[in-house]
Amino acid sequence: MPTLPTSLLEPLWAQFAALLPAREEFAASHPLGCHRRRVPDRTVFEHVVLALVHGSGYERISTPGCSDRTIRRRVKEWAEQGISQAVHALALEAYDRMIGLGLGEISVDGCITKAPSSGRKTGRSPVDRGKQGLKRSVATDACGVPLAVVAAGANRHDSLLLGSTLDAARAQVGAMPETVNINLDRGYDSNKSRLFIAELGFTAEIAHKGVPAPIQAAKRWVVERTHSWMNDYGKLRRCTERSGAVVDFYLYLAATLVTLRMLIRRSTSHYRWQGRPTTRRLK
Repeated sequence: MPTLPTSLLEPLWAQFAALLPAREEFAASHPLGCHRRRVPDRTVFEHVVLALVHGSGYERISTPGCSDRTIRRRVKEWAEQGISQAVHALALEAYDRMIGLGLGEISVDGCITKAPSSGRKTGRSPVDRGKQGLKRSVATDACGVPLAVVAAGANRHDSLLLGSTLDAARAQVGAMPETVNINLDRGYDSNKSRLFIAELGFTAEIAHKGVPAPIQAAKRWVVERTHSWMNDYGKLRRCTERSGAVVDFYLYLAATLVTLRMLIRRSTSHYRWQGRPTTRRLK
């Protein structure tokens, strides 16, 4: 059984490969004038997707043709180049062109996950007996398409990540419409959050403290659904990466997969193409 449906994996790899720099099959600078062949990027990419989906360690998913050290080196290289952020921006552009992003209503919320290996972007989790955890702040459009992801320690308050999350969303999407409404839960219920949103020229719909959450769900439920979709990926539920750049790499790779899945499902009723899924289940 493939790790991802072919209709989802192939377009992702096509855009991912287009952003990779050209590399020689053999290292011409080797002192002996010879070297082993470089492991193809497609082979390493499939192992990286396997690690993202199942959350397995590199030693467990390594094969005779692709060692765990090769996977680590290539992931670090791709993370430093910002490949996954660029692919996510391309996915958002395609979604906006074919379906249309609902940027008039943006929802932001945080989610705490496990990070037992510690690292630069981890902190003591207030919901897991003080163990190391990772907080993921996500901004979505009106339908739940992830616009940006920001990672920080689990002990960081959601409101402190609001500014960086909205800045990242504007960097990924580009120009925002004139009227934007930000939907937030009661964790952002403070004068500081309202003042910051007003300075951006946006309006805000923030749940009030002391009122039951289901009554105030309103338009904010889409970001909760997006968090649940992203938690389907094992690497995000239990992140064992210590490098902040690698953490961001996997976060944006998962956000790209969520965006592509939504694009394919919503496009089936508007467009026709070769290999178009005939059911809601992607193949």
